[in-house]
Amino acid sequence: MDDLWTGARSELEARVGTHNYVTWLAPLSLRAIDGGAADIACPTRFLSDWVSRHYARPILDALVHQGAEVERLSFTVAAPAPAADNRPAELRPVDSIPRAVASPMPAAAPAAAAAPAPAAVRAPLRDEEMTAPLDARFTFDNFVVGKPNELAHAAARRVAEGGQVTFNPLFLYGGVGLGKTHLMHAIAYERQTRDPQARILYLSAEQFMYRFVQALRERTVMDFKELFRTVDLLMVDDVQFIAGKDSTQEEFFHTFNALVDQGKQIVISADRAPGEIKDMEERIKSRLSCGLIVDLHPTDYELRLSILQSKTEQFRQTYPGLRLGQGVLEFLAHRITSNVRVLEGALQRLFAFASLMGREIDLDMTQECLTDILRASDRKVTVEEIQRKVAEHYNIRLSDLVGPKRVRTLARPRQIAMYLAKQMTSRSLPEIGRRFGGRDHTTIMHGIRKIEELRTEDRSLAEDIDLLRRSLEA
Repeated sequence: MDDLWTGARSELEARVGTHNYVTWLAPLSLRAIDGGAADIACPTRFLSDWVSRHYARPILDALVHQGAEVERLSFTVAAPAPAADNRPAELRPVDSIPRAVASPMPAAAPAAAAAPAPAAVRAPLRDEEMTAPLDARFTFDNFVVGKPNELAHAAARRVAEGGQVTFNPLFLYGGVGLGKTHLMHAIAYERQTRDPQARILYLSAEQFMYRFVQALRERTVMDFKELFRTVDLLMVDDVQFIAGKDSTQEEFFHTFNALVDQGKQIVISADRAPGEIKDMEERIKSRLSCGLIVDLHPTDYELRLSILQSKTEQFRQTYPGLRLGQGVLEFLAHRITSNVRVLEGALQRLFAFASLMGREIDLDMTQECLTDILRASDRKVTVEEIQRKVAEHYNIRLSDLVGPKRVRTLARPRQIAMYLAKQMTSRSLPEIGRRFGGRDHTTIMHGIRKIEELRTEDRSLAEDIDLLRRSLEA
């Protein structure tokens, strides 16, 4: 069987060309021939569908020419024999799973009752650690769009379509659980679906650093450069982690320039805007800022409710008999405001608990089941915490922030702190005034109104406020 398949592979490479062969046919293996049918193993459903549509006839002809009594082919999704995969790493595209087989997010339940999680999609590179696995759940179809993330979604869609993009790089930033990683996975998935031969590399900044250090240690830097500078789409998640790593920043800078000069697309994500990443080289900040910078804002009530409604429809497929009481989703959207991951985790727990206990999901059960999450969400931000955060952010002394000085370098941060105190605490204006050096409530009101006006005019100030808010809510 091995000799038969080896001969057929040689014929196939000569017939379809080396590039097509290493991309589509090298990962295959011949499992068996029975009753005139050759069973071909493919590592993914996507590859199986593609090969059956485009290469079934060449494979059949090659097997017959090698003397096999074969009349038809069948394709099985199974891992091929290790020796069968001889593709150079730089020629391997990110694999993907068609939407038809993407599974909904499984509910979090004890091991005995939990449904198996969908398999992550791993790019078929020679070294599996070279690219991060893609999650079949993270597609555009499963991304709930609202006002806080509509620009990020539109920009990601545009990049995923391929072709010439007027902005490069696309820089996505925002707090934890706001959808950055979801959009990154969705871009890679959609782009590969549209162009299966595109070479896409998606990895975290930490993985980029690790691979670069390994290349230095093993003296394979040229191979590293060749791989990273010949991709069609480079995606780096959490780029803030290379800050302060001089050698890694140097290589990232040159890789970035090489790809931009070739017209290749780059997508970057971080937890803050480029200019706010400490210990990042100024030239890299400048390069990252030359494209489209998009902030994923904290979710609002409407978006949280939409996300809960979408996830509920997915969970109903796993728990079709469960009943959801009126007002439960609205209660969760109102009470859990930290991030989407906590929100989804709470809903997962509810469905699993209700399934195990055989109860309807009503408000009483919700409060009973989610006591710890609701208590954590009720943590109150204090005026003092806000003052400390603002003082640290603007590098001024806390005593100056609450003191009598009225110079502009102190007045504006002071007004921002007043604004946040009003927005994030239940304190009255006179109470806030007492915590700002005994100021009158009219002074506090003036400062709040001033910041409300400036937020619509000054993008930098608006970004500072959003960053401070996320930091305080974390």
